[in-house]
Amino acid sequence: MQNPRLGTDVAAAGMVQDLVVDDQGVVTLTFQLTKQDPATLVRDARKALQAVAGVTGVKINVVEPPAAGAPPRTVGPRAATGAGAVPPPSTPEEMPGLGRVLAISSGKGGVGKSTISANLAAALARAGHRVGLMDADIYGPNVPRMMGVDQKPEVTAGKIQPLQAHGVKLMSLGFIVEREAPAIWRGPIIMKIIQQFIRDVAWGQLDYFLVDLPPGTGDAQLSLAQTIHIHGALIVTTPQDMATGDSLRGAKMFERVGVRVLGVVENMSFYVCPHCGERTDLFRSGGGQRLADELGVPLLGQVPLQAGLADLADTGRPIVVASPESAAAQALDATARRTADLLSAQRSGPLPITR
Repeated sequence: MQNPRLGTDVAAAGMVQDLVVDDQGVVTLTFQLTKQDPATLVRDARKALQAVAGVTGVKINVVEPPAAGAPPRTVGPRAATGAGAVPPPSTPEEMPGLGRVLAISSGKGGVGKSTISANLAAALARAGHRVGLMDADIYGPNVPRMMGVDQKPEVTAGKIQPLQAHGVKLMSLGFIVEREAPAIWRGPIIMKIIQQFIRDVAWGQLDYFLVDLPPGTGDAQLSLAQTIHIHGALIVTTPQDMATGDSLRGAKMFERVGVRVLGVVENMSFYVCPHCGERTDLFRSGGGQRLADELGVPLLGQVPLQAGLADLADTGRPIVVASPESAAAQALDATARRTADLLSAQRSGPLPITR
């Protein structure tokens, strides 16, 4: 396997170190990756090793090459232990009990990502599916308010019991910490919270597991991709070029870590006057479609601005439940159906990677 930057084999270039194969056929190695190297080299190395006869698993610890006299530094968040920091597992875990895992992300805040997440989860539950919604927005957990739940989850037999609302199982940091407590946390804590919400919560058997991620491309996104196999991602944007530009970077981050972007959801697309029915584009129009075209994915939905939608969210009533005949609710319901169809079409195996 060649490093395109160096024009030589990754092993010959010294990028592969400390390679060990245990008795069960699990390969463990350290992979040195500079900022100039494509992150896809790690995924390609994993695939190449997995194709070798007798290999049952691959664990890769990614580090930056050390400066002169300095030890290697692990790339990305590190999980803290009592004996010091250790790198997180590089191979995401398959968890069939969670069903199809869908990450919902945005490049910037304020585009309505949590509103989309809550309504998609409620719409899927109304359609008869078993749905879980994990609020991974560590710095601004809004799912409790949007779903109308505000209590501490119980712990039974060592498992956190998710709360439920509108037919959806829920877990959020907002259920655990005080509302006014600031989240001044760094990578190791964020990764441990996400791992605990996935592994230590009694989710039961689900059909769909939705994860509401924070804006940007930081520790939460990387931690989720390292912890669990994600079957697809939705990118939420508004029509303005500023929002779609940030969303493009968010989508490219998912591609870099081997997660396929299923499609784009454009929120606040337009406004329809409830009196005369006239449509007005309050922001620039067509941004979601341009973003989808650039990514080579479908525009899965355009959700209009809806009078009273913010009030419904503040009182814990997703619009697909409180006002299912409204234009916004119908757009969200259609988006949920299209998303479910895309995920269902891939049930025979992992989603292919697009470029």
